[in-house]
Amino acid sequence: MHSHAHGALAHQFDNLDQQREVASLGMWIFLVTEVLFFGGLFLTYAVYRGWYPQAFAAASHELIVWAGTLNTVVLITSSLTMALAVHAAQIGHRRALIALLLVTMALGCVFLGVKAFEYWTEYLEHHVPGLGFQFEPEYFLHAQLFFSLYFIMTGVHALHMIIGLGIMAVMVWMSWHGRFTPEYYNPIEVSGLYWHFVDIVWIFLFPLLYLIGRHVH
Repeated sequence: MHSHAHGALAHQFDNLDQQREVASLGMWIFLVTEVLFFGGLFLTYAVYRGWYPQAFAAASHELIVWAGTLNTVVLITSSLTMALAVHAAQIGHRRALIALLLVTMALGCVFLGVKAFEYWTEYLEHHVPGLGFQFEPEYFLHAQLFFSLYFIMTGVHALHMIIGLGIMAVMVWMSWHGRFTPEYYNPIEVSGLYWHFVDIVWIFLFPLLYLIGRHVH
């Protein structure tokens, strides 16, 4: 294990602890830039919702709440399995680590499947912004704005989930080949930070898009 840990140490670092701290700091800096990116989308949505509350409430009422709720439960569960995977890496349980990573990936795929179902439903109901968009004449223009923001925000989030699945696949491959030990598990830990961030973004998207203001309509 000592030789493996030594092999995992990059030449520019004095020890694994220093390498771990730098890697974690790098991920946190990256996540701050992601917060700024999503923050801009949230701010844009909040401003337009404040301007057109009735239209946004009417459009929000058309979303499939049970699907959004299911996806919220799925992602919260995936955060749990990801945290357990990090713990398994810390104590050197390779089989548990691989199993938990695979479960996390499976939950991520369930999320994307439900989201694809929602997109398909909105397409069939002509809620995709464009020439074929259909809605109540009173709210037609501003409802189209709501759905534009809905598809942009959830689409960007889904893209981040797909990237997360790719990262998890690499972690499974590395785990399968015994790359991690109780002394060296930083890639799992850093990947977990990214996964938790994606989950947290959805926790904000769900009430903002699906729940707030539905009673107005």
